[in-house]
Amino acid sequence: MSKLIHEKYAKLLVNYCLAVKKNDKVYVTSSYLADPLLREVAKEIYIAGGIPVLNLELQGINDLALQFGEEHQLAWVNPLKKYAMENFDCYLNIRAPFEKGDDEKESADAVKFKIHQQAQQEINKIYFERTGNGSMRRSLCQYPTQAGADDARMSLEDYENFVYQSCNLFGENPVEKWLEVRTTQQAYVDRLNKADMVQYKGPNIDISFSVKGRTWINSDGRANMPSGEVFSAPVEDSVNGKVYFTYPTIYMGKDVVGITLEVKDGEIISWHAEEGQEVLDKVFSIEGARKWGEVAVGTNYNIQRITRNILFDEKIGGSIHMAVGQSYHQCGGKNESTVHWDMITDMRAGGEIWADGEKIYENGYFLI
Repeated sequence: MSKLIHEKYAKLLVNYCLAVKKNDKVYVTSSYLADPLLREVAKEIYIAGGIPVLNLELQGINDLALQFGEEHQLAWVNPLKKYAMENFDCYLNIRAPFEKGDDEKESADAVKFKIHQQAQQEINKIYFERTGNGSMRRSLCQYPTQAGADDARMSLEDYENFVYQSCNLFGENPVEKWLEVRTTQQAYVDRLNKADMVQYKGPNIDISFSVKGRTWINSDGRANMPSGEVFSAPVEDSVNGKVYFTYPTIYMGKDVVGITLEVKDGEIISWHAEEGQEVLDKVFSIEGARKWGEVAVGTNYNIQRITRNILFDEKIGGSIHMAVGQSYHQCGGKNESTVHWDMITDMRAGGEIWADGEKIYENGYFLI
């Protein structure tokens, strides 16, 4: 892809998403595969007066702990990452995944995985507190690699075009496009923030929840790039109903397809997957994972197909998603967990959203 696209992407991330200013310390994580974008990002951070600090991943390095680590190693908390989460002004995570080798495809041992997840609770808590109160600005984005293209079942060229189109990077002024998204979505947020009870209803879903006292957020590309969603955190014990998630997802490196969940008074009481049941079983053994952390509506109509990447899939225009586990503090959510797993269902064929008895959404579009 051309240098111009990387320049536009970096300017969007640094100046719009993170709004980097003089003396801001910016923690950037990625893999070395994103080198062309990382160079442009570092340049833009310096131009803005900030201080970039890069943490780059090597292929397979994160799998080694789960393969060979003992309990004391899995339970270790990285003090450098903790310091960055406690003290830096901005956090940019550029996903640039490697292709998985045959020796990396085996599912992690459940006991080891749980130890490792529990060890991250302290850092996760700091991260969610600081992003929730606004003391650390963050952005999550994607650099197109062959692994991402393979997951999406696309050629690398088609996947590059998909990623950059989803971010509005082919337009003359990407920031202007995202400001238009902000204006459009604000009308949805304003209506939802007046609601007490919300119901998602359709062929695959009949679930209700209270959002009284909670805040709906207009996700306009600053915290995620791309974005295009509105989201909140349900009152923890108010969620009731049943949902079948039509779209497949990947979690812990495994495909999970056809998830059905039944919920009573906020607690997931039964779960089933047509494929990947062992992943559901493993995740729901983790503290806080059987409660809901997020309810949301995807509004990015540049995204109309599944890519098996939640950064894009949860934004599909005409879908809703719900996340089990960790709540967003900025929404008023109280549930805590090392898990935050978004699950998506299509609303374009008979889906409805009701707010306090008024239909505000039908067949994939708001009626506002």
